[in-house]
Amino acid sequence: MAPSHANRVFLFLQGPHGPYFGQLGRMLRAAGAATWRVGFNQGDHAFWPERASYIPFTGAPEDWADRAAALMDEKGVTDLVLYGDTRPIHASAIAAARARGLTVHVFEEGYLRPYWVTYERGGANGHSRIMDLSVADMRRALEGLDLDLPDAPARWGDMRQHIFYGALYHFHVFLRNRAYAGFRTHRALSVGQEFRLYLKRLALMPVHWLDRVQATTRIKTGGFPYHLALLQLEHDASFRDHSPFGTMSDFLEVLIMGFASGAPAHHHLVFKAHPLEDGRTPLRANILRIAAAHGVEARVHYVRGGKLARLLNDARSAVTVNSTAAQQALWRGLPLKAFGQAVYLKPEFVSDQPMEAFFHNPTRPDSRAYRDYRHFLLETSQITGSYYSARGRRQLLRQVVDMMLSAEDPYEALQAGRPAPRQHLRLVK
Repeated sequence: MAPSHANRVFLFLQGPHGPYFGQLGRMLRAAGAATWRVGFNQGDHAFWPERASYIPFTGAPEDWADRAAALMDEKGVTDLVLYGDTRPIHASAIAAARARGLTVHVFEEGYLRPYWVTYERGGANGHSRIMDLSVADMRRALEGLDLDLPDAPARWGDMRQHIFYGALYHFHVFLRNRAYAGFRTHRALSVGQEFRLYLKRLALMPVHWLDRVQATTRIKTGGFPYHLALLQLEHDASFRDHSPFGTMSDFLEVLIMGFASGAPAHHHLVFKAHPLEDGRTPLRANILRIAAAHGVEARVHYVRGGKLARLLNDARSAVTVNSTAAQQALWRGLPLKAFGQAVYLKPEFVSDQPMEAFFHNPTRPDSRAYRDYRHFLLETSQITGSYYSARGRRQLLRQVVDMMLSAEDPYEALQAGRPAPRQHLRLVK
């Protein structure tokens, strides 16, 4: 007899921009579970098609913690589902869920992006259970498994869809949000400013593409050794909540000063912007200003987004503040210096050298240990698919619903010798 999930009640909060959470809820209902969705603005409402299970929260932010706890009790919630665990409305709901012994399902962008997404229970990034696991723990869990792992893809497969759904979401919030008078964004910018930045980025994509091609060509044909700085978004939770820097300029200062003091005089430093960088922080101007102050402006380059592989393939090393792009550097065996908290910050992979020493002669990672670590991720938290492309969502949903309905989280299942069935080798575009 097929197992019944009629006793499961899933409460959804905010998800990735677009239809993913709505489709996930529909499949959970098909499995027999009940679902509810709390919406905090018109964008949340627009992407949840099952109106009977939609609950608008129109109160003030300071009222949300009590309302979340009351909803969990009223609806008999067994599971909390959300995207990212640090925004204030999610953090307070997680606290209420833990107090009641509920299962917390956290989605995030893939640790091995772009063709994987992250699914964990309890927390992600700096709050992930991986933070407390050593490579030795992972190797023990992998004993007896034999899998030919796929290479890390070199490019994003759904960037246009990602930007489109972000713009559409902010359109609803900016122009149709009258019913949610108490809504406050978790970002520093207003909803209107966010919406205009999305529109500007969409309009300027051809210009940015040309700028990126020219900058990359200059670097590739320059003939000089270079180190690659993988930049985060300053407003992203991984930088804001899991790094030692208050602003991106603080990181740039430490990085450029170390490069100026330690790198050989013929080496260059290339700054690779995050693919979703939208100009709210004047990165290029700040980089040139700090580089000029340290006398290295002629050896510093800035590249907008684009394909990471073209730059990584010829780089001497990589430096970042917990960017998941560092995983592609490690896959290539590049020396890596990383700041903050990240799931890959293991002593086998990441250099502990001071910045000057790192730029002078960086130590290489233990590539065999990294392959075991990556194997562990692909058997647990990394799921083939995408939130934003239709094909990617279909592939993701084929796997993640059964994982959510399982009594064991992915890490427990592997450590108990019962890894979930996975689709590793079919990469989506």
